Amino acid sequence: MSPNFRDLDDIVGITVGTVGEVGKRTFLMQVRVPGETVTVKLEKQQVAALAEMLGDMLSALPRPGHLPDDLALAEPSEPAWVVGTIGLHYDRAADKILLQVEELAGEGGEANSVVRVMCTREQAAALAIHGAELVASGRPPCPICGLPLDPGGHNCPRTNGHAPFAL
Repeated sequence: MSPNFRDLDDIVGITVGTVGEVGKRTFLMQVRVPGETVTVKLEKQQVAALAEMLGDMLSALPRPGHLPDDLALAEPSEPAWVVGTIGLHYDRAADKILLQVEELAGEGGEANSVVRVMCTREQAAALAIHGAELVASGRPPCPICGLPLDPGGHNCPRTNGHAPFAL
């Protein structure tokens, strides 16, 4: 296996969060294991897709028990790398969800970092709910083009800038 490969089982927690102000937020995912926190950067769309994929997966599984409520980002929140791809798999024998995140491919073709996380259905459900809430708390989308609305107004490309839309 690559030296950039991490297999994290028996995690203490997993969460997503942001740093920065709305419109300029950086989305992060953190996985906590005893004595260590792994932080990676995601795009808002990746958080939304992850929340949706987890929700779909969990809807076909037995209802989770009590959901963790400590979903705040831990300090320091500096990401190790940027996520490129995300994969999910349910391990029926372990009754856990495998979440695999891979580093965004670099130009030089270097080996990318990979983190595989085994989380409980409860941890996955809390992550899905929190991720969906986090995405929804941002700038609302334009009802015409779907791009984020800025507080200062929005020149919608679908109207060729002739009908500014303000919040």
